[in-house]
Amino acid sequence: MLARIRAALTGAEPVAVERQYRQSGTLDASEVVARFVERVEDYGATVVRSSDPAATVAKLLAGRVVVALDLPAALRPAGVELVEDDGLTASELDEVDAALTTCAAACAETGSIALDGGTGQGRRATTLVPDVHVCIVRVADIVETVPEFFDRLASSAREGRPVVIVSGPSATSDIELDRVEGVHGPRRLIVVLHDQPAGAAG
Repeated sequence: MLARIRAALTGAEPVAVERQYRQSGTLDASEVVARFVERVEDYGATVVRSSDPAATVAKLLAGRVVVALDLPAALRPAGVELVEDDGLTASELDEVDAALTTCAAACAETGSIALDGGTGQGRRATTLVPDVHVCIVRVADIVETVPEFFDRLASSAREGRPVVIVSGPSATSDIELDRVEGVHGPRRLIVVLHDQPAGAAG
């Protein structure tokens, strides 16, 4: 079916789509961060501001923590047993206590975080199986609106990279509208916010 659609569109002139919705934010940088924190906490996640994300993560986590092979050294917490994901099975991932990642972008309007498999993010499975996901988010990677959020992810989508959008801990209300956490992913989400430049901390 998709092949037939593509064939029918071959040579067709692109149609201009009128976009009347808001495509950029109006808040200043501090207000964007404040809104992001508010929305993330509203989901039941924890937000921690830090000038030294690795040290903060070391205080937050104990036990075995799975990380991507390319997680920057500056973000690797000392005193924590880091398990590098070199293709761990679901059973092996289930035995770790938490996952530690960076992110591609974050959206203040929805309190969402996007992972696209970039540096320090690892495979999708690493953030779905462990019970705790700690995500290190640079302030510079937070945008205000959804259109800006998708603009940040456009190149990843064009490259065919899997984009995962996380909005709080995993939760569902499918059964009798009772909220249950941890069904499709981690029951706890911890966001560590920092404002160091990319080269210094991921």
